[in-house]
Order: sequence, then structure tokens, then C-alpha cells
Amino acid sequence: MTHPTPLLSPRREAQGLRRWAPQAAVLALAVAAAFPQAAQAQSNKELLKELRDLKARMVDLEKKLAAQAEQNAQTAKTVAATPAVAAAPAPEPVAPGMTPEQLQDFNRIAVKTEALEDARDMLGFKGLKVSGYVDPAFIYNQRQHRAGFQFLNSVANGLYTYDNSYIGMAVLDITKETDSGSRWRLTLAPQRGTQAVAESSSSLVHEASVSVPLTDLQTRFIAGHIPDWSGYEYLPATQNKLITHNLLFDLTLPTAYTGAGLELTRDKWIVKGMLANMNTSKRNAKEKTPVVAYRVDYAKGEFQGFGFAGVHGKTKNGSEGVVDGNGNVVSQRDSRVDLFEIDGYFIRGDWTVQGQLSLGRQKKASITSTTDDQGNTVLRDAYWSGISGLVAYKFEPWLEGVVRADYIANRKNGGGLLTYATADDHNGIGPAYTLGDNGWAQTDTDRGVNRSALTLGLNYAFNLNTVFKVEYRLDRASGAVFLDTKDNSYKKTNQLVGTSVVVSF
Repeated sequence: MTHPTPLLSPRREAQGLRRWAPQAAVLALAVAAAFPQAAQAQSNKELLKELRDLKARMVDLEKKLAAQAEQNAQTAKTVAATPAVAAAPAPEPVAPGMTPEQLQDFNRIAVKTEALEDARDMLGFKGLKVSGYVDPAFIYNQRQHRAGFQFLNSVANGLYTYDNSYIGMAVLDITKETDSGSRWRLTLAPQRGTQAVAESSSSLVHEASVSVPLTDLQTRFIAGHIPDWSGYEYLPATQNKLITHNLLFDLTLPTAYTGAGLELTRDKWIVKGMLANMNTSKRNAKEKTPVVAYRVDYAKGEFQGFGFAGVHGKTKNGSEGVVDGNGNVVSQRDSRVDLFEIDGYFIRGDWTVQGQLSLGRQKKASITSTTDDQGNTVLRDAYWSGISGLVAYKFEPWLEGVVRADYIANRKNGGGLLTYATADDHNGIGPAYTLGDNGWAQTDTDRGVNRSALTLGLNYAFNLNTVFKVEYRLDRASGAVFLDTKDNSYKKTNQLVGTSVVVSF
């Protein structure tokens, strides 16, 4: 920056001129002395003339200097009388490591981000999550002589089978959490959801539930239509390592609950309980006793834990009713059910180990009945117990092998499982058949068959959203109970081969 020339006062200007005049005369004499020959050559008249000219120049210079001094003095007075100009505001500090242009870009991004957040909140998208999956499958069933793709097939006929189950679903899951911590969830699964399975309907609803924090986020009120939470195996294909489900899942566990309850989270414990209808969204006339359903989970550490679940109360009885002494069929009302299961897991590194034990009983729900002294048909209780275990190992991060083994003991009173109070030659439930002179017949109706299944499978993770599955399953019964549709004979075993692709987002 250029600095202005400092201004001098008039007094100091005059003093300077007086000091400089004698010095000029002395300078002239010194020049003459330095060149003596030139001085001698000049006449006195010429020398006098030069001195007069020099004096005239000095006077002229003094005038000019005096005028300049006066002008400077006037300028100084003007500046002193002029009000001080306000200092320019200091520039805004720039964030460390950012140029002014980068700071402008940052501010522009911040404004746009705030606008997007305002729009998201106004439209209700804050805390909203949408996910889903599809799992088209190909299934071959040996005794049914059936092979083909299955996807979104209806269960309106009320026939739930282990080779149909929840295979071939399309699911859309919508969840929303508010600022207060309340959660809302709606899961849609056309033809294949829990409500469609439980009520033999074409409902889209798989889950419709709410979770509201009470005293804190760890103490919640829950209500709505909620899929069953029993066992180690999950229902969605994205969480199930195989294509089919284990025998306990298919034949001994509830489908869903419609009711209200509490969910408590305390340290390593999670406790859930509901007062609800089991497998129905609405009770019929003369039905007013709900069930109590509960689930307790304990995470012992990062890699292992256990849980147990139970259901106690009245629910639908699948028996065909009783016949009185006059031969009239008396419709069967809901009957008492008591279910209890315990399960555990160990998941670490490439290994996954899971297991489950189950016990169950339902009043007046056995497959075969008896006759009392008056000739009336009397239904008996159904009892069962079972075990299931699964081991999985990842040969590579993208390739996993799975082995699962299941067993159900179900001999008493001709057999009978939850909602299975009549013989089922597709699932393999009820008394065994024997071949006699008059064809195939159940000769010992008081004795049901025990069921088992061994399943082998592979999972191939093609990418983060796509998994290919292949499975071989061997089902076995202690007696001939699987119908061979080719010749209407009965066999002790059945085989299934399946493959599916699960694509999620």
C-alpha cells in the first residue's frame, strides 16, 4: 500500500528555506573555486550577472516553496475538519481449511439440506422405512407327483402343507417411527400372509401393529395383528436359511395373534406378552375366552442366547364335531390349548447352531374319538412333543451349507396337532394305513404316527440383495401315512426338492 507524504507546518517550511539560502551561495563559490581558470577568464561584470540570476532563481524557488507550504497547511485543516469515515466491516472469518468459494458452497448445501428436511417432515417421511422381498420357488414333491413353480398361490382352501407353507411370497414392509418413539408397522403379503393362512382368506395383511412407549422407550404397549414369535426359525424367507420350515414351525405353533399387551426390555432380557385371539381376527358368538401369549428372550452374550414362549387359553378346535346318541353332529366349540417351547442359538464366525423343544396339548382335539355308555361320540385330548435342530456352516462368505433335523412324537389318541384334528395324508398326520383285502385302511385308529424330517440345503449369496437356495428334504413317518397320488397307495416316506431365489430391498 502507498503511504501519503507527511504534511509540514508553515513555520517549519520557512525555517527550511532560510537554512538552504546561505548554503546555495556557498555552493556557488565552491564551484568557482573548483575551476579557477574559468573564473579568471570571466570578467567581474559577468560574474556579478550570474550571481544576480542565481539570486533571482532562489527568490522564485522560495515563493514556490512558500505557496506549496500554504497549500499543505490548508489541506491539513480540511482533513482535520472532515468527520472520520467509518471503518469497513471486517470480512467474515473463513472456516479453517476452506476457501471463500468452498464456504459459499457449504452454506448453499446447508440451506438445501434444511429445505429437504422440512419437506421430508411435512410429507411424513421422517422415520419412515420401506422394505420388501420376493421369493419365487420351484418345488418337486415325490408322493404328490407335483413339480413346478409356485408364487403367490392362494391358501383360501384352508390347506396348509409343509411343501406350501409360506413359500413363494411377495412382501412389502412399511414401518414408521415418530419423534415420541411410537412405532407403526404394516406388512402386506398377497395370498400368503398370516391372516390369509389363519383364516383361509385372500387377505393382504401379514402384520398390522403399533408399539407405543409408556414410561420410557424400554416399556411399550403393543397391539394389533402380530405374527407368532415362537421358536428359533423365522417366517420371512430373508431370515430363513432353508426354503421349507421345520416340522414344529408348520404343525405345532400358532400363526398370529390379534390383541394387545406389553413389551419390556431390561438389560439382556426382552419380555413380550399379549391378551389376544389366536389365529382369528374376530371371535364368533358364544366365544369370549382369549389366550395369553408370551415370549421371553435372554442374550447371554454377543454370540449366544435362549428364549421360551407359551400360549394358554381357548382357540379354534379343528375336529369335525361329535355325534350324539341320535346320530346328530354337535358342532365343536373352541377348546383349551396349552403350548410351551424353549429355544436357543449359538452364532459365531462361520457357524450357526439353533435348537428347539416343544410341548403341546389341546382339549377334545384328537384325531380319533371314542364312544361312551350312551352311544355318544366323545372327543379326546391331543398331545404332542417335538424337537428341532439346525446347523449351518459358511464354506465361503457367500456359500453356506445347512442341515436340519426334526422329530414329533404324536401317537396318543390317534394323533392330533395344533389345528390338525383330522387325518392328513399330505402332511403325514394321523393313524397309519395298511393294505388289506379291501384296500388301504386305518386298522389301529387309537395310535397315531410319529413324524420326522431331514433337510439339506445350500445358500449362495449372489450379492447383498440376492440369495439363491437349493434344498433336499426327506420326510418320514412311523407308519404308512403319505398318500401316493399316482396309485392311491400309502408310503412311510416322501421326498422334496426345491430351489428359490430371494431378492430383497
